[in-house]
Amino acid sequence: MAQTKAQRSAAAKKAAATRKRNAAEQSGQSAKRSARGTSSDISKAAGSAAQTAKRAAQAVAKRADAEATRLRGTKRR
Repeated sequence: MAQTKAQRSAAAKKAAATRKRNAAEQSGQSAKRSARGTSSDISKAAGSAAQTAKRAAQAVAKRADAEATRLRGTKRR
């Protein structure tokens, strides 16, 4: 049985609404994935910065210890 023009129009509107809904869902999922990635990147950057600060502090401590040792060594002479 052939569809009437009104039936075709209704089916087209329904299909368009479905496509729009599916596209919105995919966009939302994409945004979630992007947000997770950004959060992960921020966490990694924070960890990296903390590690860099720790290493810098250790380097300063080693330098201060070396300087103190050098100064103690000159007093003995």
